[in-house]
Amino acid sequence: MFTRVKTASELVAMRESGAMLATVLDVLKQFTIAGMSTKEVADKARAELAALGGQPTFLGYQGYPDVICISVNDEVVHGIPRADHVLREGDIVGLDFGVTYRGMVTDSAITVVIGDWRNKREKQLVEGTRQALEIGIATLHDQVRVGDIGAAIEAELKRHRFGIVRDLVGHGVGHEMHEDPNIPNYGRAHTGPWLQAGMTIAIEPMATLGGDAVYVAPDNWTILTDDGSRAAHFEHTVLITADGAEIITTLPK
Repeated sequence: MFTRVKTASELVAMRESGAMLATVLDVLKQFTIAGMSTKEVADKARAELAALGGQPTFLGYQGYPDVICISVNDEVVHGIPRADHVLREGDIVGLDFGVTYRGMVTDSAITVVIGDWRNKREKQLVEGTRQALEIGIATLHDQVRVGDIGAAIEAELKRHRFGIVRDLVGHGVGHEMHEDPNIPNYGRAHTGPWLQAGMTIAIEPMATLGGDAVYVAPDNWTILTDDGSRAAHFEHTVLITADGAEIITTLPK
């Protein structure tokens, strides 16, 4: 389904869902340390969300086996938490989480580093990918076109000389986790579907320190860089407004 303009009550539910999601990711940002398994991080996410009253959107989605995707180093997205995957100093960790509340879905991701940065270029990767998300959000307004969003993100990632993952895209979100249209992290301005105020989308730049090619691991979920380079991923669910955007997946004020 193409993402629809949300009603006032649907937006209330999405804001509550997004606040829960942001709260859990904020907890995980402090909780995730060297020596901990990715399964321990996932179990923490499960417990925190249960205490807040939300439902984990990812659990069981098309067979996905856990509540959160945790992707480490050359894993771009969709990493499955494992008890035997122990985090180490210098690891770059993507935390991708979805929350359902009162029937409405939000989706968000952050990338964190365990301990100290290994080198300046990896710090640039994480900070530059976050900046690309912010720039993508800044393009939004009533009657924006999908190509405008992608072109802005692409320009920022190219400025940093990052690989742009083209096989994975952002998307509409709200009534379902993945709604049309796709929101690529590349494109040509003034092209693509029109988006209007009241629609909600997930923008999610994914970048690498190498090329753009990726492959799927034997677990049929985890997507890794083909060249083994490290990757970063940031995502927000946003509401398009008349002259801008409201970030839905943000901490409550």
